[in-house]
Amino acid sequence: MPSTSILLAGCGKLGGALLDGWLASPNPPRMVVLDRHRNCDNENVTIIRSADSVPDDFAPDIIVLAVKPAVADDVITSLTQTLGQRLENAAFLSVMAGRTCASLSAAAQKAGQKCPTLRAMPNTPSTIGAGVSGLYAAPDCTETQTRLCHDLLSAVGDVVEVSEEKDLLGVTALAGSGPAYVFLLAELLEKAGQAHGLSAETARRLARGTIYGAGRMLNELPDDAETLRKAVTSPNGTTAAALSELMQEEAWPRAVDKAISAAVRRAEELAG
Repeated sequence: MPSTSILLAGCGKLGGALLDGWLASPNPPRMVVLDRHRNCDNENVTIIRSADSVPDDFAPDIIVLAVKPAVADDVITSLTQTLGQRLENAAFLSVMAGRTCASLSAAAQKAGQKCPTLRAMPNTPSTIGAGVSGLYAAPDCTETQTRLCHDLLSAVGDVVEVSEEKDLLGVTALAGSGPAYVFLLAELLEKAGQAHGLSAETARRLARGTIYGAGRMLNELPDDAETLRKAVTSPNGTTAAALSELMQEEAWPRAVDKAISAAVRRAEELAG
């Protein structure tokens, strides 16, 4: 983690995941957190309830926008008016779905400031340092600003940089929303286990342990997912019987494609 000053605007589920991940890192940055509800007694964190309460001696390197997209313009206006010249070397890092760099830069310019903008889509495993984020930097961002944001996101997981902003639509649908798909799978496995006679606790442990172990294999072994799947699947065995249902065209192949497409469409709608 670099020696960086961060202003985190919004500390809900995603903003909170980033904050928790940064605090757990070996060298947490100095942070001011703008949020109406969050409390934190960590010495690296100053909590404020309104933009005009930013400490006078605080000049952020990065302002992380983790608020709802509908209130982003108001937050940007309030912060730019409060910080003024202290924004001279700062950049915005948005983790909001949908809002484009151009729209966020326009909001800052309307408030009288020119501020480079980057966008990222982390996911909630960032809370435990196991996140994955897509990162896009607008052309007016410096290499230093891009590196700072990359390092911040690296402190809570893996970072994949994309060269075109539109690619963040797919990042949002796949990685940003992806943990919910896995959690749903765990729910369904637990319920199916119980339906076939397992106790709730046994089904829970088996479902979660299986997903955890498979995830580790995907992360740590060089084999691709198809190779790992085939290695588990003995001809005419129990796994083959299950996969013959899941791999029907109207089952997982179609359902997963429809799910990702629905998430992409919603991200496009949020972008306006």
